Amino acid sequence: MSDIAVDIRDLSKLYHIGRAAERHDTLRDSLVAGLQGMTGRFGGKSGSKTATDRGDTIWALKDISLEVYPGDVVGIIGRNGAGKSTLLKILSRITEPTQGQVVIHGRVGSLLEVGTGFHPELSGRENIYLNGAILGMRRAEIRRRFDEIVSFAEVERFLDTPVKRYSSGMYVRLAFAVAAHLEPEILVVDEVLAVGDMEFQRKCLGKMSDVAKAGRTVLFVSHNIAAIESLCSRGVLLRQGQLASVGDVKQVIAAYMKDQQAPSVRTSNGAHAEDPRTGVAILDVGPVDRYGEPLPVTRTGDDLRLAVTFRTPSSITRGTISFGLNDIFGTRVTVFYSSTAGYTATLPPGTHTVICEVPKFQLKAGSYTMDVKIEAAESLIFARDLGPLLVESGDYYGTGKLPDPSWAGFFYAPQNWVETSVNGQGEQPQVLVKE
Repeated sequence: MSDIAVDIRDLSKLYHIGRAAERHDTLRDSLVAGLQGMTGRFGGKSGSKTATDRGDTIWALKDISLEVYPGDVVGIIGRNGAGKSTLLKILSRITEPTQGQVVIHGRVGSLLEVGTGFHPELSGRENIYLNGAILGMRRAEIRRRFDEIVSFAEVERFLDTPVKRYSSGMYVRLAFAVAAHLEPEILVVDEVLAVGDMEFQRKCLGKMSDVAKAGRTVLFVSHNIAAIESLCSRGVLLRQGQLASVGDVKQVIAAYMKDQQAPSVRTSNGAHAEDPRTGVAILDVGPVDRYGEPLPVTRTGDDLRLAVTFRTPSSITRGTISFGLNDIFGTRVTVFYSSTAGYTATLPPGTHTVICEVPKFQLKAGSYTMDVKIEAAESLIFARDLGPLLVESGDYYGTGKLPDPSWAGFFYAPQNWVETSVNGQGEQPQVLVKE
């Protein structure tokens, strides 16, 4: 193997806003016809594409140069829309760069968004063999790792069920197990681990650590900064499609946390985030006062009003709006769901603002990031890292006192203290007196 696993030179990717979708016949589709039983020959027609160039352009990546060495565990971080997923798609040969080149030495196993690399009509068993074939493995090699893959994914009962019937969690478990166990020299993992439960995430992080210890290369994108710090030795920070920082992971994380103090980046059409499948766009999000005016800072103990303004081109029936708050390391601190409070949204097409009111906000002072999810029959949009929620200290208990910050955790909570013990002499206990 070369002494460089991934060599990226002057890499750029240009997207045309409003451009018609390009259609390609992929290697996966070519392989599917011959997959059944692994006895047929693979073939397919040559790819074709059509596109209409109209609208604005945006550089998702611009002039990226980077060398990744065998055995490196590289954490790629950055704000929403920084270009992280675009970079991994280029490395995984899912999309082509507009300029520059990438030279990869070794087989690449990729786990990107749910659905990438699997054919929905095939069973879990067939997709394991399909992905192994794409990686260039012989059938005997795949068979040797087959039981280990199935055991890790915990999908034994559904192994012969088409994966289109899998839940998102089952899908991700199997996809990760395949990518990690078929021994690629380079493992590429995007933020899809957020779909799994905590136990599965721990298994995945442990497996990625094992892959790295075996001398293979891992490229890991995540908003979970604690996971990045514990797993990765090198860090890469992307900012608006450009390389902002490369080096020791702690130094890169420090640069990222400094970025968290700035407002989130908007897309060219003025939205914080937009789902190209549904057209739902998040236009604004953040705390507001009782008149609906933006608040730059909120205070512990005050009533919090979190507002999200979004645009939907179609009606929403029984939709759920939710806010997630994360600390600076990406750890989820709390979440507010409209459905758990008994509220759903039925809205016509247009622009709407929904406000979540949280009485006597309990988070201690600090900087938090906001996630927003809007979902109905299917998930309409899930946007991460939508700028900071800045919280300053307030007189939560009405005593002018707050706990020692090193003991305080994340939340303050209502409390009452009473004396219930008696001494061995049967004397009247000393009653606690509120000052």
